[in-house]
Amino acid sequence: MTRLLAQQADITQLNVDAIVNAANCTLLGGGGVDGAIHRAAGPGLLQACRALNGCQTGQAKITGGFNLPARFVIHTPGPVWHGGNRNEEALLASCYRCALQLAMQHGARTVAFPCISTGVYGYPHEQAAQTALQTVRQFITQNPTAFDAVYFVCFLAEDLHIYQRLLNTHD
Repeated sequence: MTRLLAQQADITQLNVDAIVNAANCTLLGGGGVDGAIHRAAGPGLLQACRALNGCQTGQAKITGGFNLPARFVIHTPGPVWHGGNRNEEALLASCYRCALQLAMQHGARTVAFPCISTGVYGYPHEQAAQTALQTVRQFITQNPTAFDAVYFVCFLAEDLHIYQRLLNTHD
């Protein structure tokens, strides 16, 4: 049975098979978690991302982890929040689904997600966490032996509290 866990940590330091990068569509680095992952992984990640020719919002692409403890980095551009009327929820759910699909295809048994789209993209934290958990739970129900653990790695204590509450109310 796949464990779902929330923790406050630096995603670049986690010893998991795959970390998910809340990327922008260029995949060439940026601010927030994206910039932190690129800095920690080293220049090889940027070179690998250049070869991917970008990625559409809601989709995902995979590279090696380079200087990270993780074997893989799964890059997924999340949606920018525009009030919820521009398909943001479906696009965010697609980020999680596509990332999990790639992780499963590459044999990653442990996956760590950041809080996709909640930084400069402005997605409301509570709604983002609900979509993340609902999508991951649905994927795991359909693929019950795919993963050992899925981590929701929160930079902010506020996000950790949201995830802990949502995880505890479901179990």
